[in-house]
Amino acid sequence: MKKQWTAAAVFAALFLALIVLLRVCDVAAIGPAGTSVGLSGINGAVRDAVGVNMTLYAVTGWCGRIAIAVALIVAVIAAVRILRKKNAGRALPAILALYAALGILYVLFEIVIVNYRPILMEGETFPEASFPSSHTMLAVGIWGSLGLLCDRVLHSRRVKAAVWAVSIVLLVVTVAGRVLAGVHWATDILGGVLIGAALLSAYAAFCDGGRKQSAEPAQQDA
Repeated sequence: MKKQWTAAAVFAALFLALIVLLRVCDVAAIGPAGTSVGLSGINGAVRDAVGVNMTLYAVTGWCGRIAIAVALIVAVIAAVRILRKKNAGRALPAILALYAALGILYVLFEIVIVNYRPILMEGETFPEASFPSSHTMLAVGIWGSLGLLCDRVLHSRRVKAAVWAVSIVLLVVTVAGRVLAGVHWATDILGGVLIGAALLSAYAAFCDGGRKQSAEPAQQDA
């Protein structure tokens, strides 16, 4: 549990450090409409190398919709089980808190803008906010937590393995596809991975803390 909290703190610190670097290091107006981006050498090189692929953009968009739909279903099930006092320890309340944190951060970075997209989307006259990549953040947080939750509430090893396999595939497709679609700077994707990993590590630590506490009385009784 301590290692997981440490990992959460490290990922969060790296995320904040990345924001600072983007504001002060190698800042140049290389984006559309004269928008500036930090670490412009790296970001510009990756943008030029991958180009733009709107097919991958559409695919990852659907992956994001699937992730949100799954999160909504899990949230409803979790809320019902909690109300019926069948909450499997801390795992279900914690996943609701995780989803709430993801939603808050999603909205926050639409208001507090760190970077704008490297391209103008269809119908736009000015690029929209792009840091961190919300699809990447949601993919890491939702698919990672789904696997961890199933480990705690399901008994079938085959079902657990199937959930993890699907979750990993959708996570990889979303993150890799978002990179190759060219609609984000490389640091947008990195930021999404870091903040998603920070929240996921905190979720795992909170759940395991509950398991440790529940095990202590049993050890004392023995």
